[in-house]
Amino acid sequence: MEPVTSRRWLRVLAFAAAVLCTLVVTVAATARATVVSPAFYRSVLDETSAYDRLYDQVLVDPQTAPVTRSLLAGLPVPEAVVTSNIKLVLPPETVRDLTDEQIEAVVGYLNGDRDTLALTVDLRPVLANINDLVHIYFGDLVASVQGRAAPDFGAFSSALSAALREVAAGRAPAALPSLPLSEAQADKAAERVLAGLPAQDRETLRPEVEVALANGDIGTVLALVAPAMVTERTTDAAARLRTLAGGSGWNLEKVLKGDLAAVHDARAYTAIGLGIVEAVAAALLAAALVGLWVTGSHAPGRRPMLLGWALAGGGLLTALVVVAVRLVSGGRIVEPSARWPSSVAELVDDLQYTAVDDMLATALGTAAIPLVAGTLLAGFGWALQVRPGLRTVSPYLRPVAVGTSAVVLAGLVLVPLVATPSAPRRCQGSARLCDRPYDEVAYLTSHNAMSTTVDRFIGPLQDPAVTTQLDDGVRALQIDTYRWEKPEEITARLNDSDFSAEQRALIASAVNKVNPPREGLWLCHAVCRAGAVELVPTLRQIGDWMRDHPTEVLTLIVQDAITGEDTAGAFAQAGLTDLVHTPDPDPAEPWPTLGEMIDDGRRLVVFAEQADGPAAWYRNFYRYGMETPFAFRSPDEMSCVPHRGGTGKRLFLLNHFVTVDGGSRLDAGTVNARRYVLDRVDRCERERGRAVNFIAVDYTTIGDARGAVDALNARRQAL
Repeated sequence: MEPVTSRRWLRVLAFAAAVLCTLVVTVAATARATVVSPAFYRSVLDETSAYDRLYDQVLVDPQTAPVTRSLLAGLPVPEAVVTSNIKLVLPPETVRDLTDEQIEAVVGYLNGDRDTLALTVDLRPVLANINDLVHIYFGDLVASVQGRAAPDFGAFSSALSAALREVAAGRAPAALPSLPLSEAQADKAAERVLAGLPAQDRETLRPEVEVALANGDIGTVLALVAPAMVTERTTDAAARLRTLAGGSGWNLEKVLKGDLAAVHDARAYTAIGLGIVEAVAAALLAAALVGLWVTGSHAPGRRPMLLGWALAGGGLLTALVVVAVRLVSGGRIVEPSARWPSSVAELVDDLQYTAVDDMLATALGTAAIPLVAGTLLAGFGWALQVRPGLRTVSPYLRPVAVGTSAVVLAGLVLVPLVATPSAPRRCQGSARLCDRPYDEVAYLTSHNAMSTTVDRFIGPLQDPAVTTQLDDGVRALQIDTYRWEKPEEITARLNDSDFSAEQRALIASAVNKVNPPREGLWLCHAVCRAGAVELVPTLRQIGDWMRDHPTEVLTLIVQDAITGEDTAGAFAQAGLTDLVHTPDPDPAEPWPTLGEMIDDGRRLVVFAEQADGPAAWYRNFYRYGMETPFAFRSPDEMSCVPHRGGTGKRLFLLNHFVTVDGGSRLDAGTVNARRYVLDRVDRCERERGRAVNFIAVDYTTIGDARGAVDALNARRQAL
């Protein structure tokens, strides 16, 4: 009698152990796939559109305005300029990188790799961006301000000083003085302009100021000198930001204080090693199932029923615990502080509700495996009891039981890893765009991308360098390829250019004096003497950027004054042949999705305005695409009528810039506004019956053309 009793107690203990171990394995596996998984947190951020809400809700929340205004009050730039360009001061890529750093810190603390929780945000990129914005602002402030010739040098000097004072005060001067200066007068004017600057800035800026004065380019002089004059004010504003943060690194743990209590509480359980707990519990579960089989009755069907009910009981208990946790917690882990702005509290609530629901959904999905498998196994055992004819399968009972148990164990361990949401692959910054064909996506396009202020082009149409434009969200570059012009070619090129009369005279005077012809292939804006960068090194920089950003698709539209053979050779020399995409020979054929192009590794699309080959990947744009006119002299002239490429093409280029003796910064402030861009896109899409793909703008850092492109893509994703 005693052996039977002992056997029964062993069976009860094994049953209870199997049920509890099923619960422990499920909880540990779920926690390992969520709580200590960086990918899980990234998926929750994407699922709640947290990054978009930061810009659209949190940063514009009236409750955050006093802090924002306090920080920006000392800048020599109007508050509206900073806030309207907030994505330049605090780029989405920077926010994502900073957030990823905090996720890694939290996960490292939770899984025991770090002894302390250190949440520190590096403010140096933000401070550097504020400084860059100050310089861009002063460049815009003096751009296109028309002046009249002063009667003499004395009047010119006085007017220059007055204009400098206006600019330093953050106001646009009524007019810019102009006067042809002798070398001696340019030197004297430079001394006067530089006199009010700190010594280190004075010597650094002197060469550029003297050259600009000699060329009569007063706007450049003011744009160079004004930021240096207000450096102290900029530094003070940055210092206040550092003071608020406690240095260049902002310690968020001190700011949040008691709000992180849940993280510290969770560490008591997660730091012991969830993988070890999971492995031990899985081993005990296997041992308990063996014990149930050994101690079970030899009657037909009793052993599989016993194992089945143990597994089903473990799954049911897990499901009940999950439901109870959801009901008790209400989906909240952290109680938002009353001192938080409402937009922050709402975002935090959405994040934690989503995180909790995703975790519990993973746990329920995992619990369903033993519940379903156990129920089927128990049902099979019951059928053996009530249907004697089935007992012929008795020799297969042990393999069936072993196989079912193995499937359950594997499911408990592996399902959380598969079922838990993870950070989706992002194409052009969005997970949903990965499934969109190339010709259904909108791309911010930099017109004359190589003609930049930083590369000292005369009449630049962009401010940052090409790779910086890519960092800022540009995904299509319009570039012009040339060989350096000979003296006899200057007049013809100048006559066909959009340079002003003064700029043409300046370029013509430089022929064979300070700017002789150079060998090789170049990126120029009409005339290489007006500014040039070497083609191959620039292509190599683009390739390096693409390899650093493996989920980005880039398009080059080349205004080609060199042969297709020369272009193919340059791409090969720059090492880009492994990145170029070869379009279908039939322009009417559908394009692949962005995800397919990324998977294939061929994600650089290259079009020419003139050539069509010989390389298969170097196709004429107007076989595949159409465009609007591009010689608009005012915003009111902008139309959608067909131009090169005719109509009915799959790709649509919207030329969206104003040209008045070169690019117009002031008009860029109008036409690059988000609403203005979207309104014109809508109008042109209605008139032309095709989605706009390339929105080509001058001065991509002015206005919010990128915001318009993002909104356009978001709208298309919802279709």
